[in-house]
Amino acid sequence: MIKYRIMNPADNAGGLKLCRKAKWNQLESDWQIFLQHSPGACLVAIFEDQIVGTVTTIRYGHSFSWIGMVLVDPDFRRKGIGQQLLHEALQLLHSEETVKLDATPQGREVYLKLNFVDEYPLSRMNRVLAEVIFHPTRARAIQKEDLPRLIEFDRKIFGADRSSLLQWMSEKAPGFAFLIEEGVEIKGYAMGRYGHDFIHIGPIIAQNIGIAQDLLIAALNKCAGRPVILDVLHFEPEWIAWLKEIGFTEQRNFIRMFRGTNRFKGVPENQFAIIGPEFG
Repeated sequence: MIKYRIMNPADNAGGLKLCRKAKWNQLESDWQIFLQHSPGACLVAIFEDQIVGTVTTIRYGHSFSWIGMVLVDPDFRRKGIGQQLLHEALQLLHSEETVKLDATPQGREVYLKLNFVDEYPLSRMNRVLAEVIFHPTRARAIQKEDLPRLIEFDRKIFGADRSSLLQWMSEKAPGFAFLIEEGVEIKGYAMGRYGHDFIHIGPIIAQNIGIAQDLLIAALNKCAGRPVILDVLHFEPEWIAWLKEIGFTEQRNFIRMFRGTNRFKGVPENQFAIIGPEFG
């Protein structure tokens, strides 16, 4: 009796209700950007006019597509809804050369059966920031005129064009948007967004760990008194060690996975934090 269909703006409230049940951090604006970015490419599962499951997809140009927000109402789990939503999403993306996602360890077992393979691990780190961290930083606030250069810098390291997403983040939460440059050359940038329970800092894209540290400090100075999370890659052990030194703890782990050729890997070594598992 479960029906599956394309998600529309009227479904935002239902998606948000599932987020609260699952204790996920997303806001209504997150659902809006999914539908603005990918109209006709996000799905819901319906039981008696009630939304009981969701999945989102995003196409990042001609590089790869992304699957996220695989949510199932706790009262409807173990009925195959999540797996069917994934099949439906993959059908929407059947012509894509590469599809990516960030999986939980439990979800990984499902994705392996769908021909996804591991790429690299990530960890969610969190901290309640009691006070401002007074620390010298080279970072300055991102201005609107910086975006064309920043988007090109990001494309080379992320591996795909996500300009509309970065523009949305810079407009929604400009207080967390910083960059470091030498002359006219961008060396790194950071952004963030508000959530229901946490401020989520990410992405942090930088040419080295010192730049990443300065960018994060600049963003954290805007988060006094608020809990903060960031999702970090494991390529730089010193980065995770430093995060723990300044009070972050590991909350849970993810695995970046892909299906297909994965020709557009970007430079993960320079990605110190991602936007989030729902966006990559």
